[in-house]
Amino acid sequence: MTIAVTTSVTTAAARPVAPPEGRPVDRAVQSVDQAVDQAVDQAVDHYDRFLAEHYTWMLGGDLDALAAVQRVSLSGWGVTPDSASCPAAGSLAVDLGCGPGQASLALAGLGFDSVLAVDLSRPLLGELAAHAARVPAVRAVRADVRTALRELVRPGSAGAVVCLGDTLTHLPTRGDVAALFADVAAALAPGGTAVFAYRDLTVPLTGTDRFLPVRATEDRIMTCFLEYPDDYNDYTVVVHDLIHSRDSADSDWRLTARSYRKLRLAHTWVVEQLGTAGLRVRHEESGPGGMRTVVLARET
Repeated sequence: MTIAVTTSVTTAAARPVAPPEGRPVDRAVQSVDQAVDQAVDQAVDHYDRFLAEHYTWMLGGDLDALAAVQRVSLSGWGVTPDSASCPAAGSLAVDLGCGPGQASLALAGLGFDSVLAVDLSRPLLGELAAHAARVPAVRAVRADVRTALRELVRPGSAGAVVCLGDTLTHLPTRGDVAALFADVAAALAPGGTAVFAYRDLTVPLTGTDRFLPVRATEDRIMTCFLEYPDDYNDYTVVVHDLIHSRDSADSDWRLTARSYRKLRLAHTWVVEQLGTAGLRVRHEESGPGGMRTVVLARET
């Protein structure tokens, strides 16, 4: 048996930033801006060129079944159209980092009249659009989650905002995370609900614990490997996605691998920033692999 190997580290070329006419270039600011742009491009490229085609499969393979499970969870957390003080405002829900849309479809199933599904991955949005063709409440929009609420949602108009699937750790900086919390608080109607789910990667894993099995079927095996290189700061980790695949039981396995960066967000820091943004914690859950779920209400 042979194994063909294809590896790639996802990178993005720095994009020059032109200063306003007549103003000097601030090299330090420009360098930070370029680094942030690279981080965003890196994550988008990782999904569009590699992970998107495997994403629904790695979650279980059946988007409708995933949506049904998500619907039960959201309902249990009190994410319903009538939870907001103003029923008219409560009819809008926003799914930030929607991916293929299991949460968006679940929100529509819970009765929200309009569900704004936001992501930057074209393949995943295309997958959602195919399923949402029979769910008119869902509108898929390609936009940056860091600016989507300010650009697309009227302040105080959303009954629910959810940001699940570890989307928070894909943001370039912790400052972006804190700013997003403030945007969510501003977008929510009085009594509206926000839900954030993310993986707490602040404690470095060592040895074989750094290898995280994701899913295995007869023709595909996915594993993640976490790396904490010396040239990265304490707030980031490099995630290597490794996928073995084969065409049939008699064919050889192929290995493809790509890497990208994620934030390491301490739960205590997240809760502190949520409070600063004006969001009150109603419920918390801890799951396997460091997963954290926080359910919040907007302070009135």
